[in-house]
Amino acid sequence: MGSGKIKFFEVLSQSGESKARRGRIVTDHSVIETPVFMPVGTLGTVKAVNNAELESMDARIILGNTYHLYLRPGNDIMRKAGGLHRFMNWKSSILTDSGGFQVFSLSSLKKVMDEGVRFSSHVDGSKHVFTPESVIGTQRIIGSDIMMPLDECIAYPAAHKQAEKALERTAGWEKKCLGELKNTEPLYGHNQHLFCIVQGSTFNDLRKRSIEELCGLDYSGCAIGGLAVGEENEMMYDVTDFCTDIMPLEKPRYLMGVGTPVDILESVERGVDMFDCVMPTRNARHGRIFTTYGEINIKNAKYADNFDLIDDKCLTYTSRNFSFAYLRHLFMTREILGAQLASIHNIGFYLKLMRDIREAISNNSFKEFKKTFLSNYNSKK
Repeated sequence: MGSGKIKFFEVLSQSGESKARRGRIVTDHSVIETPVFMPVGTLGTVKAVNNAELESMDARIILGNTYHLYLRPGNDIMRKAGGLHRFMNWKSSILTDSGGFQVFSLSSLKKVMDEGVRFSSHVDGSKHVFTPESVIGTQRIIGSDIMMPLDECIAYPAAHKQAEKALERTAGWEKKCLGELKNTEPLYGHNQHLFCIVQGSTFNDLRKRSIEELCGLDYSGCAIGGLAVGEENEMMYDVTDFCTDIMPLEKPRYLMGVGTPVDILESVERGVDMFDCVMPTRNARHGRIFTTYGEINIKNAKYADNFDLIDDKCLTYTSRNFSFAYLRHLFMTREILGAQLASIHNIGFYLKLMRDIREAISNNSFKEFKKTFLSNYNSKK
């Protein structure tokens, strides 16, 4: 490692049969084994799952969101609290999205400028401006271990010219974010790292241009943005495959907002290291539960008198202690515990999947693991 300095990221092993790789990210708050799934805690909470449950499932990193935390509780409260780690009493790592996606998806009134974006709050309609510099400033106040730069998120499908214009604006913003990182200091005594976000919609020439312009700069990692926004899955896989072919080997690769267990397996095979998605907790609140044998709707009548444990292979707290029938009862009677137990299980399912993936990569058996997992997952047992 040279002079005893701990590397932020290193590749520990790679599958000989694919681009799947096992690695390790080290922040001042935790050691994160990759490939990793990061539970989403948009407002400083992974919905319906408390910190003790996350810790018991060995979650080493969660997400927060700059847009939402900037609006509520706001920078003043966050600064007084001493940052998000102290505010929510979370001891491990935090990654914050810059909020760019939320500006474009939640704000009905927005104006994109070369300097940044002016928008109206989805909460109360108040007016705000995000600039590359201000989103770094807010993330300094939040105190996240990994920060994301401001980027322009365009809808799918997009014309090449539109994607190119957004790419150019995003590249300018991201370079300003990097400059602001270097011109400012962390507020709470721990290091903060900044990733770049590669854009370009589904156009390989634009993706290549974005990677060549950004990934060689002094960012700690490279994220693939602008996917999982409506394109066909195979198209997402193809763009991801193209990107990881030319991204630096020595930096972690983060596919933003992805996804299903199948999407994760396909993307790990294509060389992705980091994932996040609201799906485990969002689906859980609607009675959609991930199991070894596929995703189920616990509200279906066929589960009313099924007293088997919900998953005999993925032994989460929920699946070790409660039956299909009991979980269905909780949802049908709208008991809050139902959403809580389903959320705990779904997060546990995802984290176990990542542990199994890492073990398979280390054993050079990822392809075999993927085949077996998908065979069970698609069986609808």
